[in-house]
Amino acid sequence: MKFDLFFSISQTPVEGHTPDEATMFRNFFRQVEAGDRLGYGVAWVAESHYSSEVQKRHRKPVIPHWEGEVGLNGDILQLATQVFHRTKRIEVGAAVMNIVCNGGPLAHVERVATWASYHGLDPAETRRLHLGFSAGRFDFMNRVTGVDARTEWEDLAWPQVKSKLMWEATEIFLRALRGDTFASGDIPEYALTREDFPTEEAWQRVRGLAALAGDLIPVPRRWTFEATKVVPAAWRRELVQPVIGSHDPNLQSFANTFSPVQVFNLSITKPEVIEDTHRRMALAYHSEGGPWRRDFMPRTVFVFLNADADKSPEAQRAAAKAHAEKALGAYWKALDGTLDPRKVEGAADNALIGNPQDVADQILQRFHPEDRLMLWFDFFDHDCDRVIRGMEAFMAEVAPRLRETLA
Repeated sequence: MKFDLFFSISQTPVEGHTPDEATMFRNFFRQVEAGDRLGYGVAWVAESHYSSEVQKRHRKPVIPHWEGEVGLNGDILQLATQVFHRTKRIEVGAAVMNIVCNGGPLAHVERVATWASYHGLDPAETRRLHLGFSAGRFDFMNRVTGVDARTEWEDLAWPQVKSKLMWEATEIFLRALRGDTFASGDIPEYALTREDFPTEEAWQRVRGLAALAGDLIPVPRRWTFEATKVVPAAWRRELVQPVIGSHDPNLQSFANTFSPVQVFNLSITKPEVIEDTHRRMALAYHSEGGPWRRDFMPRTVFVFLNADADKSPEAQRAAAKAHAEKALGAYWKALDGTLDPRKVEGAADNALIGNPQDVADQILQRFHPEDRLMLWFDFFDHDCDRVIRGMEAFMAEVAPRLRETLA
């Protein structure tokens, strides 16, 4: 089992306190330096764009109840350079890069190629960027950069249109990343069909707005360009590992027709979906990447660990539970505007909560011995010392218990 770290760098109020931006970044670097010292494998960092506070004024706000900024890291490549400069062993993961906004997939590949060229100049450099990529979770980030519905029917069917857009972006991104010379005309145009919609009524409404009588609604290309190749072109591709952030099983397999592409996953995914993904990827994973391994699909998990030496195991458990309920409640209230105990309880079922023995037992019950876990200690928590104590306690008291049981 492999242990990574997940960092959100969310500038949100916690118990009435919102740190300034400089404090947020200083806390992050303290934590990632501690993670390097403690032996964690990869520091996965959320990427976000533009103000989630300001987007509440938009015509169609995405997270209207969120207070503060959902994330401060707007550029994983600059952040990775800082992390590598400050650490010795830990690698960096993008969680995840939005390849749709800010110029689209070609622009992002050019940035990656330039960064990797600098990073790989030292032949002794082996630390990788695990390049998670997706079409973005919050659509306001796409809209402010011009990626929005172009017609009334696209607006009505935006989730379906965005899905096709991600297929288009994925092919452009991966072909450019591996060094192809190609034009947008080499990329197929996609179309909506009845299968893309949950109901016949929804399908017919979109067909009516599109004024089409057939079984296909073509989605015009989002990006058009003549023959193009990204430079720099001779960078060391072993230093960048693509990881697709999509739950679409067909898209995961499609991505692997171009190069070895791993899968980014969330802890809230149902166990049967996780196992189906592993079975499918064992067949679909690109041959150049070797056999598929379970750790090729890292999984996020909230961690509320209390190992305070002055507390009994029961008191540690109670303190961890109280911390979890407060943090998870604040998160769901920020997303939904109300506190739904059922959602808090559901999130807690997917978190690791308790003293070191509790957390070790929960991992053994829920995860496969060959899984890779992205442990999220800073979730709605600005107490940097407490976050680092949790990271230390995990490696000092949880990991040894796991090693002993799994040996």
